[in-house]
Amino acid sequence: MYDENNIFAKILKKEIPCDKVHEDECSLFFNDINPQAKIHVLGIPKFPCTTFSEFLTKAENSNIISFFKSIQIVINKLNIENSGYRLITNSGKDGGQEVPHFHIHILAGEKIGRLR
Repeated sequence: MYDENNIFAKILKKEIPCDKVHEDECSLFFNDINPQAKIHVLGIPKFPCTTFSEFLTKAENSNIISFFKSIQIVINKLNIENSGYRLITNSGKDGGQEVPHFHIHILAGEKIGRLR
């Protein structure tokens, strides 16, 4: 069940401000308030969905394509294509998901360590 009061839902409703990097009709990308790297951007779709699987199931194909193309737009804006970056999404409790709204992390700006 989607929690309409999660922090990302509140950001989308403009109840909480964000440091926007990119926005279009389907998605919003903004700087993480607790960055895990020099560059740490979060990307969220603009409709209620809790996990990657739910995003794929609920979204129109055009929205899915737009979301992933927006990731590339952000990568280009941040000029991190050549130096490298990491894309992460967490799903569910065991996957480390803290906010119940599907989102991706773009980490860059320094050498990102290996996952354990």
